[in-house]
Amino acid sequence: MIGSDTIPVADLDVADAAEARAELRPCCASQTWLAAMVAGRPYRTLDALSSAADRALEALAWPDVEEALAAHPRIGERAPAAEAGDREGTGGREAAWSRQEQSAAATTDPSTAGELVAGNHAYERRFGHVFLIRASGRSGEEMLAHLQERLGHDPVTEQHVVRRELAEIVRTRLAKAFG
Repeated sequence: MIGSDTIPVADLDVADAAEARAELRPCCASQTWLAAMVAGRPYRTLDALSSAADRALEALAWPDVEEALAAHPRIGERAPAAEAGDREGTGGREAAWSRQEQSAAATTDPSTAGELVAGNHAYERRFGHVFLIRASGRSGEEMLAHLQERLGHDPVTEQHVVRRELAEIVRTRLAKAFG
C-alpha cells in the first residue's frame, strides 16, 4: 500500500496503525490529527474520511495547527525532496504535492515572485508561522493579493483563515491519496 499514488479508503481502514499514519501523514502533519484519524477508522468512503478530517482539524488546539503548518513550504519556495530515511516515500509525496499545488507561484513573473518572498517574511514576523493558502487553482498574483489582505488581519481572525485554508489543503490531499 505505501508508496502507491492512490489507494482505496477500504485499504486505509484495514491497515495497521503505523501504515495508516504513514498514508495520512502527507495530508496533514499534526500528530494529534493523525492519531484521531487512525483511531476513527473505518471510514469506508472518501466523503466519510473527509468529514472526519474536518472534524479532527476543528478540534485541534492552535499548537497542533502550528505543527501542521511547519510541514508546509513558503509559497514560491521549493519543497524539499524526501529525506534518505523516509523509506515509505511519504515525505516525497508531500513534497511533490506541494510543488504541484504551488506551480502557479513558481511560474509567476519575477516582480510578483519577489513580492511573495517579501510578503512571506512580513507575514511570518507578524504571525509567527508560515503563510498558508490553498495554492491549487490560484495564480501567483491571486495568492499575493490574499497574502497582502491577510497581513491586515488581527491574530484571531488570521487563525480562523489558516484553519479554513488548512482544511481545504487536507481535503485536496485526501482526494489525491484516497480518490
